[in-house]
Amino acid sequence: MRNAELLSIHVHPVKAFQGVSPLEAEVEPWGPVGDRRWAVVDDGGKVVTQRQQPRLALAAAEPLPGGGVLLSAPGLAPLEVAVPEPVGTVVVEIFRDKVEGVPAAPAAHAWCSAFLGADVRLVHMDDPATRRPVDPEYALPGETVAFADGYPLLATTTASLDALNSLITRGEHAAEGPLPMDRFRPNVVVGGTEPWAEDGWSRLTIGKVAFRAAKKCGRCVVTTTDQTTAERGKEPLATLGRHRRIGGKLVFGQNLVPLTRGVIRVGDPVRFLG
Repeated sequence: MRNAELLSIHVHPVKAFQGVSPLEAEVEPWGPVGDRRWAVVDDGGKVVTQRQQPRLALAAAEPLPGGGVLLSAPGLAPLEVAVPEPVGTVVVEIFRDKVEGVPAAPAAHAWCSAFLGADVRLVHMDDPATRRPVDPEYALPGETVAFADGYPLLATTTASLDALNSLITRGEHAAEGPLPMDRFRPNVVVGGTEPWAEDGWSRLTIGKVAFRAAKKCGRCVVTTTDQTTAERGKEPLATLGRHRRIGGKLVFGQNLVPLTRGVIRVGDPVRFLG
């Protein structure tokens, strides 16, 4: 894999929304700057994702200077949301974790509620260095994450997507393929590897930034959601269930934790250290 390189970068400022694909991104210990620092929560404080609301795929969030976001969605006027002052927090439940979040301004709550047709709020993670640790079963001491599912970055490879799409074409739902990479909502996409090479990653560098591979990524119903229409199908879970069931999970991609800070850029070489 001497010619492996970074093909694309993806940052999702609001969890479950569409994001942006910059040519470079600064990497902090908890992930790319601005990635998943915001989340929508229901009236009980639970984070709402495309698992419950596939319609979130139609909403977009662009980063603004200072950490704010520009929200846009069909049928609604765009809304600029500034980072709220951390003068009061609310308890946010994300999977098994309960963490502190800072509510956005009321206008943001109204905008998100109007889009989903439900009573929801937008919250911001003010201090990802202290708010939420990475799953201790797979973490090193002190590792933290923002509102991502569980780890600071998710990496995928084009070779594995090609292999998966080839399998889909031979399955019962061939008409749903080929699937684009956005179904898997990665942060970094790597080219120049063998299919499924990421299963064996241990440590790697992207440009000058070092990472460790923490855990293969188990996939959920979000991957069956067309990110342009919000409609759901059967793939890729049907095919992953036949060919990529590892440890009871349907696996595609590798979760990464940064070991150093720095800037990664599209075209950077990717080197594997074991």
